[in-house]
Amino acid sequence: WLLMVALTPEGRQQDIVLTPNGFNPGAFVEVFQVLPFHWYVFNSFVIATASTIVVLIIASLAGYAFGRLEFPGKTPMMLLVLIISFFPPAAFFIPLNDLFNTQFFLLEPVTGDGTLYNTPGAMVLPLSAIFMPLAIFILTTFYAQIPDGLEDAARVEGTTRLGALVRVIVPLSAPGVATAGVLTFIAVYNEFFFSFLMTDGQPENWAPILEGILGYQGQYEVMYHLMAASSIIGVIPVAILVIVAQEKIVSGLTAGALKE
Repeated sequence: WLLMVALTPEGRQQDIVLTPNGFNPGAFVEVFQVLPFHWYVFNSFVIATASTIVVLIIASLAGYAFGRLEFPGKTPMMLLVLIISFFPPAAFFIPLNDLFNTQFFLLEPVTGDGTLYNTPGAMVLPLSAIFMPLAIFILTTFYAQIPDGLEDAARVEGTTRLGALVRVIVPLSAPGVATAGVLTFIAVYNEFFFSFLMTDGQPENWAPILEGILGYQGQYEVMYHLMAASSIIGVIPVAILVIVAQEKIVSGLTAGALKE
């Protein structure tokens, strides 16, 4: 449907049935002429990549602790982590908005005004925290399945716990790491709530891709063909990621489904 709307010339979308009402591939070029749409795509890609890296690093450490170590209160703490994911993002907005609009003199050389508003940090920090519980749960499950003997063998050779995690646990849990990473990337890439509220909507101020798509909607005119074309273009990075990591994702999502 998006492709048919994108290929239909402007003003003729109301007559679409099963095929495009005309043929206008120029819409895929026009999206970059009307708005700097490539910057919106770049912003979302950078924010999603940074959030994914933060989530995987912290979730790997937490997953190792929950999956391979024994300590008092482990189960209640794990439940507490999972409960965080049940809260809607709007519940955290007011305190985060106050925090990110507060001036910190240490940030003035970096941001200019000393606040995190209109910076990647205003989106990476809350989005990483929101999608962290799912990644921790996935990695905890995978790390717990690694035989202790493999880690013990690495420890005997003088490797620290952190070294065993990096050299043994993570490589053997590649499907789980890939699954957690891809799910986090897609969720952050498509996120709009925090990105809309933490930026002013300008591409130079890290506005996300959805801001760009909505930019083709004016007060008196809605360019549906450009909105459809930009939506298709925006899906390309996610589609490439899923295709590249397809094998690992399938292995990660189906792990444990069959009894061997």
